[in-house]
Amino acid sequence: MTQNEKSIPVIIVGGGQAGLSMSWYLCREKVDHIVFEAKTACHSWDDERWDNFCLVTPNWQCELPGHPYKGKDPHGFMVKQEIIDYVKGFTDSFHAPLREHTPVTSITRHKSGGYRVVAGGEVWHARHVVIASGAYHDAVIPGYASAIDPSIFQVHSQDYRNAHQLQAGAVLVVGSGQSGAQIVEDLHMEGRKVHLCVGSAPRVSRFYRGRDVVDWLADMHFYDLTVDNHPLRDGARDKTNHYVTGRNGGHDLDLRLFAKEGVGLHGTLETIRDEVAYCAPDLKENLDDADKTNADIKKSIDAYIEREGISAPTEAPYVPVWQPDGNNTPLDMKAAGITSIIWCIGFRPNYRWIDVPVFNGANKPVWHRGVTDAPGFYFLGLPWLHTWGSGRFSGISRDAAWLASQITGKDIPIA
Repeated sequence: MTQNEKSIPVIIVGGGQAGLSMSWYLCREKVDHIVFEAKTACHSWDDERWDNFCLVTPNWQCELPGHPYKGKDPHGFMVKQEIIDYVKGFTDSFHAPLREHTPVTSITRHKSGGYRVVAGGEVWHARHVVIASGAYHDAVIPGYASAIDPSIFQVHSQDYRNAHQLQAGAVLVVGSGQSGAQIVEDLHMEGRKVHLCVGSAPRVSRFYRGRDVVDWLADMHFYDLTVDNHPLRDGARDKTNHYVTGRNGGHDLDLRLFAKEGVGLHGTLETIRDEVAYCAPDLKENLDDADKTNADIKKSIDAYIEREGISAPTEAPYVPVWQPDGNNTPLDMKAAGITSIIWCIGFRPNYRWIDVPVFNGANKPVWHRGVTDAPGFYFLGLPWLHTWGSGRFSGISRDAAWLASQITGKDIPIA
């Protein structure tokens, strides 16, 4: 160990719900460790969500270690402040060795084994390192955005807060994943004229045959499906989440209904040039594919109900309430009165500060159940880390317990 270098058995990078879940298990096992957080604990729920944000999974799925949901509405959906209160309650439920405002700027292999970690200007040596900083680091905004007329306000979904933040006029939302679809509804409910560039994101119904679809899928053990058993295997990690909402008690997000009510729907955005948006001729295909995914989920629920002999109300098949006319005329943003663009096209992971051989040729981390080929180096809190539930409140505890067992060498029960 070099002069001024500190040593500790385990370092956790990231003080969100994943990193703190890891810390909870290590605290219970009395394993000396430290958690480095560049900002503040669980800050993203406050700093990177719009005002009317709410969970899209029911409250009963909130099962952080030792801190299950105990409210009065297990089948409801916590709104932003309730989520913040929930994760703060978890943070306050134990004494994590947390260092806030301490970014990790470098991780390399240590000459003595383990890893050399530079955090907040200090140098540390750790035998085990858990990367729990998530996968949503760099907001994606296309390069051509810089050439758009500066009079048009642009914002990424992580910085959108409410309709009043935008300029008066129509809004172009790019991307129809969970954030894009929910932000369209948020703006539509505020009476704003909205145009949406629809991508390939799938959709799912909120309720079906008398229950929340999540309840059915949980009973069917869908959230326990491991990536190893998924038909796409590692490809499952590249799939976009289904759009649905928990707002006002939860309901479907049907883009066709939005269109019927005046939202302009367009295909996948290809480029914007001279304030004209050019879209692919794939709107009908994208809407049809989203509906097919929803129908397939319903069919799997139907089969489960029949197989288990469950008494459940029947429901008529979905009938599209709107169809595109096939016109793919470029969208003249000036003529449409568009004064704001919201980019809802996701994030890129940024692991440039990690110089450890745990990445593939596409610079994506490679792991099995969060365990990499580099001894003592782990990832936690990523979508499909092990199961469909891994990136949710419902699956983090199981993954953290597993990694704690790898660190301690003994079986760790899930809290």
